[in-house]
Amino acid sequence: MRVDTKAYGVIDIDERQRIQFPYGILGFEKLTSYVLLDAPQQPFYWLQALDLVEVAFVLINPVIFRPDYTVEVLEEELEEIGIDSPEKMLTFAIVTIPQNPVEMTANLQGPIIINKDTRIGRQCISMNPKWEVRHPVLKELAAVRQEPC
Repeated sequence: MRVDTKAYGVIDIDERQRIQFPYGILGFEKLTSYVLLDAPQQPFYWLQALDLVEVAFVLINPVIFRPDYTVEVLEEELEEIGIDSPEKMLTFAIVTIPQNPVEMTANLQGPIIINKDTRIGRQCISMNPKWEVRHPVLKELAAVRQEPC
């Protein structure tokens, strides 16, 4: 499948990288078809909208910089995308990269949850007030690296 992307131009991808978001992403509710791409800069990913090349999100697995992160969302939201066990779930946070990349943040309050089996996703809202919209990724990653093993 050929896809026009914001980050890489036109590329070939595997159909299995396609993710459906029946409710869209907050602020982009009408865009429901995306592809999940590995970014060359690990540990990041791209979530590219198929219907509008200008819409793409940088994602990160929140456990990388917040090992204590847990998904605490309404059970109904998970059931709507067919998730009945943690093993079926991929979890990402949307990353915002300002002009100074050192100040990048991740939205842990609105995780992106994807059912691995069906490739249906949803942006949920965390029920835990500990998780905010702007967590400083590099600062928290540095704190994780300094913790004793």
